[in-house]
Amino acid sequence: MVQLVNISYVSIIMLFNSTCEVSNRTVAFFYEKTGKPISQEWRTRDFIVVSLGVPICVFIILANMLVIVAIIINRKFHFPIYYLLGNMAAADLFAGISYLYLVFHTGPWTISLSMEQWFVRGALINMSLTASVVNLLAVALERHQTIFTMQLHSTMTMRRVVMLIVTIWLVAIFMGLVPTMGWNCLCDLSTCCTVAPLYSRSFLVSWAILNLMAFFIMVAVYTHIFIYVRRRSQAMSPHTDQPSNNQTVISLMKTMSMILGAFVICWTPGLVILLLDGLRCSECQVLKYEKYCLVLAECNSLVNPIIYSFRDEDMRATYKRILCFPWRRMQQHEGTSGIRFEPVKAGAPSEINDTISTSLQPSSPQSLLPL
Repeated sequence: MVQLVNISYVSIIMLFNSTCEVSNRTVAFFYEKTGKPISQEWRTRDFIVVSLGVPICVFIILANMLVIVAIIINRKFHFPIYYLLGNMAAADLFAGISYLYLVFHTGPWTISLSMEQWFVRGALINMSLTASVVNLLAVALERHQTIFTMQLHSTMTMRRVVMLIVTIWLVAIFMGLVPTMGWNCLCDLSTCCTVAPLYSRSFLVSWAILNLMAFFIMVAVYTHIFIYVRRRSQAMSPHTDQPSNNQTVISLMKTMSMILGAFVICWTPGLVILLLDGLRCSECQVLKYEKYCLVLAECNSLVNPIIYSFRDEDMRATYKRILCFPWRRMQQHEGTSGIRFEPVKAGAPSEINDTISTSLQPSSPQSLLPL
């Protein structure tokens, strides 16, 4: 699969950069040209990155798979907002795969990378970030439209939800391929940046500004929603049934705000580093903070599943069902293979009647607490 992607990247790079000679240049050439150090021997930091990065990436993949499965099997989550949250988990899962690929193609491995492999590495990160940003924008607009029409869940059809999710990933793929399609410095070495030596400075500036603007738009939308919900809840009478529904809306909005806040906190430092590098800030020491910003961005894909489980009781219960499923199957198998009949003690009919009457009582339905 990776070889097929590399072959496609070779064709794309040669197609869009046919006006300049790039065949005799290597990744090491661009690193030396921009002054970014590239290690040829394994250092303590490199071992730490691999030893910690691999289990974290695996945990990110498994945790977000758990979220996706929970949304699929629980009918309480079969609403547009949850489908978008499931797509957010898919973006985080893809980010975990991207970081795992990055872990095995960084450090001393970087010097042996071909330009195609280097562009694949960058494209995966760009795609995961774009998918998350566009998905969060879609969630913000969905919440705005739903709440301002005084609804708990959107009336968007399944077809529109699928089309929206497909559009999100098409935009992500396009943005991931933009540097490969010519917006790079392969033909103009004077525009190469330091953090990503094969990327053009103009691309980094545009990329950082675009994402930061998306952050500000989402914060503005959620602030507008919160102000509207607060005013409406204060205007309602406490004796009506609306406050309970209003509290559900507020709870859902708090969860989405936590997700948005974690995303902004984890990604803003990295985007600022890219922006400063693109603006040729020689005194900013961007390489000193680059790795820390990347680790912080990686943590975002780990935080979201924790937020889901912390805020949603139904999500926690579904997690337990999934994780305990093999254990329950094992117990059921053991129970059916060795059935035991205990003799009933005479003289204790009241206990039996109490047990039967208790088992026949209807259980109270679990209230839906969306996030």
